[in-house]
Amino acid sequence: MGVLINFLNKAQDLLNLVRFADFVGPVLLRIYLVPVFFLAGSNKWDPFAEGGTFNPVEGLKGIANWFGNPDWGLGLPAPILLAILAWAAEYLGAIALALGVAVRWTCIPLMFTMVIAMTTVHLDNGWQALHDLKSPYPAANAEAAIDRLDRAKSILEEHGNYGWLTEHGSLVSLNNGIEWAATYFIMLMALFFLGGGRYLSVDYWIARKYRIPAPD
Repeated sequence: MGVLINFLNKAQDLLNLVRFADFVGPVLLRIYLVPVFFLAGSNKWDPFAEGGTFNPVEGLKGIANWFGNPDWGLGLPAPILLAILAWAAEYLGAIALALGVAVRWTCIPLMFTMVIAMTTVHLDNGWQALHDLKSPYPAANAEAAIDRLDRAKSILEEHGNYGWLTEHGSLVSLNNGIEWAATYFIMLMALFFLGGGRYLSVDYWIARKYRIPAPD
């Protein structure tokens, strides 16, 4: 038993050598989340789009209408203000994550945005983003959705150019559950506790210069 414990301790010592690169984890989380939130923000309003307007109220009118409309939208109060805040959190937040500046502060509005998305848009659909009976927590209507997907595939195979339609990806049934928003929330929470990481973040170098004591 003692030999086994010694062996496991030495193996753990080898694994602990990777601690010198502990900054890699936060950097990879940031790199993954940057395009996610930059695209989400750009889809709401891209101030640098060709022919676009630099007026956020006008530029965000489409997403604000969806936020505020109680019939076909979310029916949220102060939709223009919420649209501006959501855009700023995602668009400017993505830039901050890319640079590694104010990472913990940036994670707070982004986590709040994910909570709002989960509770107002996705929660009623359960967990899964895509219907899949093999995945955990399938929606109550997952089997019916898959049956309809299979029927649609059969129709397309018989009457459509199915090979061309699926050349660049399979047909799926969207459930629009909380899975992706919850995943991004967890990644953001990890970054909130870890920070932007050493060396490859502006936060690290600001702290090195101005924080007392400086970070390791």
